[in-house]
Amino acid sequence: MITTTKMPPVTRLLIVDDEAPVLAALQRALRQRFGARLQVETHTDAHEALIRLRDQPFDIVLSDLRMPQMDGLTLQTLASAIQPKSVRLLLTGSADFETAQRAINEAGLFRYLTKPWLDSELAAHLEAAISEAARIAPPAPPVPTSAQERERQRLEALEPGLTHVQWGPQGEVLMPPLG
Repeated sequence: MITTTKMPPVTRLLIVDDEAPVLAALQRALRQRFGARLQVETHTDAHEALIRLRDQPFDIVLSDLRMPQMDGLTLQTLASAIQPKSVRLLLTGSADFETAQRAINEAGLFRYLTKPWLDSELAAHLEAAISEAARIAPPAPPVPTSAQERERQRLEALEPGLTHVQWGPQGEVLMPPLG
């Protein structure tokens, strides 16, 4: 008789921080705790991370708040538009109530974490995020591969509603009601 053990599902995590040593430390801490259960991809460039989010589904997106090209709040807001069912966490060295409130309200953040972190606390937050991701939905299917569709999604992430056009019977663009 052959018995099989069910492997836990792999959770895909995208981490974005402009400091490579921070990314290495996060990867090391998470690998020790989660092993193969967590597939981690890292980026030091927020724009590259957004491109990756358009091409590949991620269950969790963890980003730094203060980055030179794009702050983490903007990144998380755009990530939310691209992958609305992803669980989003923000990591920052400067915690203040106003930023935390904006992060939760604007980007729909699940957790707001501070640097330096304790590995045990980081693991607990990630466990909660993994549970939340499993509760919300399985990962979204990959984004369609046509260049036109990727561009439409990029524009929609930058300006929500931009690509949703209502057409009239003669082919005219119908404007939404004012007010």
